[in-house]
Amino acid sequence: RIVGSLLALAAGAAVAAAACFSSGGENIELEATDVSGVSWGRDFHLTGDDGAPHELADFRGKVVALYFGYTRCPDVCPLTMATLGEAVRLLGEDGRRVQVIFVTVDPKHDKSRVLAQYVRSFHEGFLGLYGDAAATARTAAEFKVEGGEHHSTPVFLFDPSGRLRLVAHPEASAGSIAHDIRALLPRA
Repeated sequence: RIVGSLLALAAGAAVAAAACFSSGGENIELEATDVSGVSWGRDFHLTGDDGAPHELADFRGKVVALYFGYTRCPDVCPLTMATLGEAVRLLGEDGRRVQVIFVTVDPKHDKSRVLAQYVRSFHEGFLGLYGDAAATARTAAEFKVEGGEHHSTPVFLFDPSGRLRLVAHPEASAGSIAHDIRALLPRA
């Protein structure tokens, strides 16, 4: 799987897995890998389950949690999406400042209606994205993700300015993801 090499690349490009993050003058220990400053994972140009074109800039002001998968996945994808749904719920009101995005690696099957039904089953605010084969391949390459049934399981976390900051590990709990998202949110 790409997970091991992706996390090794992230660790080599940034800080070790148990990173420290400075937010509002205090240091916060994170469970995710800090990948701030990597040269990949900068943008996407795909179609949403709402029929509209989307890119990362559309979500400025929110923490974005980006996950690649496919709707017919029997285990990893639904577990990760359920974990993300729980993480957003754990954030309470701050959950409204988070956008979870599911990017399909199976665009032949996962059309807008299928994606919408799938992502909303985990949380009403989640968004599914798809593209043609070329757009999917470009996006997967930008995030160093394999396509098809051997998809990546990390969750990519962007700060509200649109910079990729953290890669949440596949075994991360909803509580640890919520904790790391909260560290990325500006203090009100």
